[in-house]
Amino acid sequence: QLQACGGGLVQAGGSLRLSCAASGHSFNRYHMAWFRQAPGQDRGFVAAISKSANTLYADSVKGRATISRDNDKKTVYLHIDSLKPEDTAVYYCAADWAILTAPLQTKAIDYDVWGQGTLVTVSS
Repeated sequence: QLQACGGGLVQAGGSLRLSCAASGHSFNRYHMAWFRQAPGQDRGFVAAISKSANTLYADSVKGRATISRDNDKKTVYLHIDSLKPEDTAVYYCAADWAILTAPLQTKAIDYDVWGQGTLVTVSS
């Protein structure tokens, strides 16, 4: 089970850190990712981090976002700087049960477990 938090209302240009805490004993066996879904749009990939801490970012957040994980705390984080109104969305964390050498996935269908989402609103 995944529990995301950290969303809220932020002014454009500001920053935000989202957290996603996992329950259970297998957190370090999962690749982890963040997706987001704006009203009327499909859920889209934001960033992913492998079990060995390799990372992958969507072009829309590259250079502004940092994904990280703390296996001891069973938590994955997403920090975004220079927020823009177009970053407004519900942000979801997700877990992909994968072997260590499996590539990071960018499609929602490839993820096995999802959190409930946390709303980020960026005002202009």
